[in-house]
Amino acid sequence: MRVAPRTLNILAAVTWYAGAVSLLRKGVSLLAKEHARDPEGLGLWLALGAGLLLGGLKARFVFSANCRRNLARIAALPDPRLWQFFRPGFFVALAAMITAGVLLSRLARVEPRAICYVAALDLAIGLALLGSSLVFWRQRAFSRKTPA
Repeated sequence: MRVAPRTLNILAAVTWYAGAVSLLRKGVSLLAKEHARDPEGLGLWLALGAGLLLGGLKARFVFSANCRRNLARIAALPDPRLWQFFRPGFFVALAAMITAGVLLSRLARVEPRAICYVAALDLAIGLALLGSSLVFWRQRAFSRKTPA
């Protein structure tokens, strides 16, 4: 099915935002569990700080570049198809990351000390996705192109 590049940009952004919301929700939930488990513990604050710091760095130096490259790739497609909003390798990596996230969440259920590590990781990746999503807006990925 042929589609406009704008459609692929929107699908890429929706996937990006869905990942951000999902991971941020999960990270905050894990922090709430840690707070209930140990209200005065330092782990909660370390996880929050690490998530914010690492997420900001990853957004700035890794994920923003990924967004720019993907938008450029989409713009260069000669005959855009619906499934081309990411490269095939990205979908494989996404499946691996989701599987790893599920396994880490299970670890956090059986090993309470792992909750902070998993929360920090989820927050970092979620914030990186959210922060780097500004690329979609700065590059006007959703605007309709008018003929010159």
